[in-house]
Amino acid sequence: MTKLSLDKILQSQGFGTRKYCRGLVEDGEVSVNGEIIRSTKHSFETEGLQFRIFDEDWDYRAQVYIVLNKPANFECSRKPSHHPGVLTLLPEQFNWRDVQPVGRLDHDTTGMLLMSDDGPFIHAQSSPKRHVPKVYQATTAEPVTQELVELLLHGVKLHDEPAPLAAVHCQKLQENLIEIVLEQGKYHQVKRMLAAAGNHCAALQRTAIGKLTLESLGLEEGEWCYLSEQQLAMLVPA
Repeated sequence: MTKLSLDKILQSQGFGTRKYCRGLVEDGEVSVNGEIIRSTKHSFETEGLQFRIFDEDWDYRAQVYIVLNKPANFECSRKPSHHPGVLTLLPEQFNWRDVQPVGRLDHDTTGMLLMSDDGPFIHAQSSPKRHVPKVYQATTAEPVTQELVELLLHGVKLHDEPAPLAAVHCQKLQENLIEIVLEQGKYHQVKRMLAAAGNHCAALQRTAIGKLTLESLGLEEGEWCYLSEQQLAMLVPA
């Protein structure tokens, strides 16, 4: 069991500097089990700890694992250049905790985006060696043909890629909607593959990572949620 003083707990959870968090405690802004704690001399076991600050309840989390249903026109960067960053959609505490996107979605791409402050988790999920399937639905400028599906399944040659890249799975959903499953995660891969196959991507959404689907999460665009242990396990390739 890990025991920490309340100001250290607040700091670890992203509520500010140690000095600022100490002030929050001394000002009576924090309560544990319904009791306002005004002294930083008290220590608490972090496992299963729940506390209340600014009239909002929080669970202590050693690491944060979340999923965001990313809207269009947000950048997956801590230092965005042309559009707001995805961190603006999350509580400010996550910025203090150095929560970062796992991989990238283009500013105009929507859908499932993992985020965490766990460096090894970010690295593992981003590594092409893991072969985690990611499912995309692309709205195409031209109708989806069987020839297009077959080209994507057999592989298309992209500039600066030594070998053709192929979809793990591909199917037509509607006249101008195609589902593509990839494992590589190359730069602008879906858009570039569609262009190389003779079509054009008008809109793109990531709908699943591993066995975890956006539909199962029930998130509207711009909404986020913590991932449970069971959901995290669904991100591991079969």
